[in-house]
Amino acid sequence: MVVEEDEDGSEPMTKRDFEELARFRFAIRRYLRFSEEAVREHGLTPQHYQLLLALKGFPGREWASVGELAERLQLRHHSTVELVNRAQDTGLVRRDSAPDDGRTVRVLLTAAGQQMLARLSPLHRDQMRRMADALTPPLWKDTEQPDSAVAP
Repeated sequence: MVVEEDEDGSEPMTKRDFEELARFRFAIRRYLRFSEEAVREHGLTPQHYQLLLALKGFPGREWASVGELAERLQLRHHSTVELVNRAQDTGLVRRDSAPDDGRTVRVLLTAAGQQMLARLSPLHRDQMRRMADALTPPLWKDTEQPDSAVAP
C-alpha cells in the first residue's frame, strides 16, 4: 500500500486520527476547566496558580528568573513581569537578588504561596489520576506496510 504524504512530509489524517486528536483535546480542555474553577474557588487566578506551580516545579531549585518563568508559562517577558508583580502584591511570591550576581532577580514562593499550592496541587493531581485514561495521548498507528516476505 502506497501512502501519499502531505506537503509537509506527514501522512494525511484519517477520520480515526481526527477523532483521537479531538478526544485528546477535549480531555485537556476538561482538565483545564477543572483547574480554572478549582483555583478560582480558592480565590486565585489560573495564571497565579500556574506561576506558583512553575516556581515549585522548577527543576533543581526553589526559584526561577523572570525569563525562565516566561519560557515555562509561554508568556512574553513583560507579561510575566506584570504577573509576578501582581503575585508579589498579593503576598504569593517575593523577589530576591542572586547572591552571586546582583543583576539576576530570583522569584521565590512565600509561605502564603507555598500554602496555596499545598491546597490546590493535590486537587489537580487527584483529578489527573481520575482522568488518566482520557489524558493519555493517542497512539498513532503506523500505516500498513507491504509484507516484507513478498517479493516486489
